[in-house]
Amino acid sequence: MAAPRIVHLALKVDDLDYATRFYEQVFGFKQIKTEHKRQHTSRHLTDGHIDFTLVHYDNEDHEEALLSGPGPRIHHYGVSVDDQDEIAEKIKALGGEILSPPGAGALKFRAPDGTIAEIVKEGRYSTE
Repeated sequence: MAAPRIVHLALKVDDLDYATRFYEQVFGFKQIKTEHKRQHTSRHLTDGHIDFTLVHYDNEDHEEALLSGPGPRIHHYGVSVDDQDEIAEKIKALGGEILSPPGAGALKFRAPDGTIAEIVKEGRYSTE
């Protein structure tokens, strides 16, 4: 059984292309893929170890855009786990709130301190 580990970090940005150039030119991060779904564009970059995603929402009023608050900010982080159901139960038992429907590939939750995160199965975020 693998230990849970952070595999993903998502930043909400105002200008996707500008932010991409910044992280590529300053840190040498490489683009993996860009996709549009659920009213936002996600540009996945990597440092070779973690999926670092820049997210730009079509509309700042979209429910998912507001999970972490308005404007540019860290939106959420992702932790890979062996058993999402088991971890989801622990989250709820310790005062967290599950935000995604059961069975979601990326099961979003709000920790008791208000931080947004997600639990995913190993391999969800490839760094290649």
